[in-house]
Amino acid sequence: METFLAPVEHPKSLIMKLAYYFTRKQFGKVLAPLKVHSVRLPAAFGMFYGKVNKLDKKLTLSNETAMLVRQQVARLNICLFCMDIARYEVIRSSMDSAKFDALPDYSTSALFTPAEKALLDYTTELTRHKKVHPDTFSRMAMFYNETQICEVVWLIASEHLYNMTNIGLNIHSDMLCDLRRRG
Repeated sequence: METFLAPVEHPKSLIMKLAYYFTRKQFGKVLAPLKVHSVRLPAAFGMFYGKVNKLDKKLTLSNETAMLVRQQVARLNICLFCMDIARYEVIRSSMDSAKFDALPDYSTSALFTPAEKALLDYTTELTRHKKVHPDTFSRMAMFYNETQICEVVWLIASEHLYNMTNIGLNIHSDMLCDLRRRG
């Protein structure tokens, strides 16, 4: 399916030309959200999205835990680009791919710890219903401290930002996992 707005293949601004160059260098192609969304907005918007990514590096949660949350939100929202780029990162970082493959069945899978199941219950409930039952929160709070809980909320909220941007413009997978496997 085509994006709702045509991708801009040749940006006019120097900043966007540099962004295209560096994403092509990193991923082997210019990512669709950059060509469809970011290129049409002032540079500050693109920098904001970059800042979201940088803030994730300041979290106390493990990279795998953060990626489980992001992948679950993207999966539930059916953001194909976000699922693809998250999977690319899982492969690049040598995380447990089997665990990410089992996300749809996390509640019954032996691959997930009780803490991860409580975390994913919270993530699922907040993503689907935009509210959380106190019991769901309490189960998660048994395993995660207040800082980590706030980090989980940040991950869910910021993943929605990415998801809605891509879904709203009909941006789908860039096939990054296929590129990674060939590379």
